[in-house]
Amino acid sequence: MTTDARLVLVAQIGGAFGVRGEVKVTAYTAEPMSLLDYGVLMRADGSVGLTLTSGRPDKKGIVGRAKEIATKEEADALRGLKLFVPRDALPEPEEDEFYLTDLVGLEARDPADVVLGTVKSVQNFGADDMLEIAPAAGGRTWYLPFTREAAPELHVAEGWLRVVRPEEVGEREPEG
Repeated sequence: MTTDARLVLVAQIGGAFGVRGEVKVTAYTAEPMSLLDYGVLMRADGSVGLTLTSGRPDKKGIVGRAKEIATKEEADALRGLKLFVPRDALPEPEEDEFYLTDLVGLEARDPADVVLGTVKSVQNFGADDMLEIAPAAGGRTWYLPFTREAAPELHVAEGWLRVVRPEEVGEREPEG
């Protein structure tokens, strides 16, 4: 059995709560209190970011105590820190479900089964999720909306997905 070393974003530190060293943590998990179950929450580089020792639900996540924070100033100094866990620490998804991080590394195949590239990342610029595709032939990456129309088939276990590139939209012809 191999382990999945990819890190998955699960939370972000919002800053201090009160004056006694509690910290606000915005959770990006379905169940915010599950952050307590992960133990060490890591920084993007894999080093220790935060170890929650207790917590209670809050509007955007949890308010809690952490091993690394004793004062309000220490909590505020960590404001904005993104917190990660290894992918294999997440619960297994239900049948026909997946985590967006599971799409990274999949081959992107067109309707004729030609490999167009590999999913490099899944981005969200504010509207919907976008797949960043690294072309098989090299060159600049390109983005594809992660919709049923643009990605009609997912074969996560087999390592690929079907993609339908939208037709290029050229400049409009001048009227008249």
